[in-house]
Amino acid sequence: MTQLRNLVWPTSKHDVYFMSLSSVVHWSSLTCKASEVLNLSGHVTPSEKYPGSLLDGFTQTEVSTLAVKNNLLVAGGFQGELICKYLDRPGICYCTRTTHGDNAITNAVEIYTSRSGGIHFIASNNDCGVRDFDVETFKSKHIYFPWPVNHTSLCPNTKLLVIVGDDPDGMLVDSSSGKIIAHLRGHKDYSFASAWHPDGITFATGNQDKTCRIWDARNLSKSVTALKGNLGSIRSIRYTSDGRFMAMAEAADFVHVFDVESGYEKEQQMDFFGEISGMSFSPDTESLFIGIWDLTYGSLVEYGRSRDYSYVDTII
Repeated sequence: MTQLRNLVWPTSKHDVYFMSLSSVVHWSSLTCKASEVLNLSGHVTPSEKYPGSLLDGFTQTEVSTLAVKNNLLVAGGFQGELICKYLDRPGICYCTRTTHGDNAITNAVEIYTSRSGGIHFIASNNDCGVRDFDVETFKSKHIYFPWPVNHTSLCPNTKLLVIVGDDPDGMLVDSSSGKIIAHLRGHKDYSFASAWHPDGITFATGNQDKTCRIWDARNLSKSVTALKGNLGSIRSIRYTSDGRFMAMAEAADFVHVFDVESGYEKEQQMDFFGEISGMSFSPDTESLFIGIWDLTYGSLVEYGRSRDYSYVDTII
């Protein structure tokens, strides 16, 4: 299950959503209880009608990626499925299959607010496509690239996209036109992760060459620095909302947290046994949630940041 990633999403300092078995689970630190939000082991069908929605739904969807934000949950599947659910409504609102090709994995989903105030999400797929969906109508805009897209990150001002995938060189792209602004050269292998710093100037890319490179959008002739992992590819990257810290997760066993203000020189490393299914900081930046995948069972680890920014683990 090496494709699993981005399956952990905190939406507040008290609430986090993650995959466990075939279900999306909500964990509340206030009640210390987990509750099932979406069960995908059986058959799911949309209860609302939108153009392009598959009214027959899906059966036994294997989830490859997940995003939860702005009261919206979007699950992507290994066969190109996209399943959307509003957290404050019963049932599923939208189901679609982005592609019917043999190589159809939905690799990443990012939910964002457009400049006009509408909720959108971007899906990155192995069919070389990036699709931007307007959640009000679920109409989508497609951009295609020369290689499978493993991850897409949208700049905080929504004008630029970082595109990485099955090519050593990533791309910086105009989000409206799809025009390539610059190629990102420096990695030695395929890339799986990317993230923008909240300042909208710098961003990071994670690669199978075991490095995370930091880039400055004002000068993309080379990366600012390359941060090294231990054993495996860098599969997930997250910044805190205040931009002070950045976390990067390897495919298994290791998560690294860097102090951005030190120029990424100060690092804390966490190690444990298991494949990492995703990780993300809480919006208040006080906790880092990490998903551990053991065969088909997902568990959650929380590292709470104290005032001196050390980490202590509490396993849920």
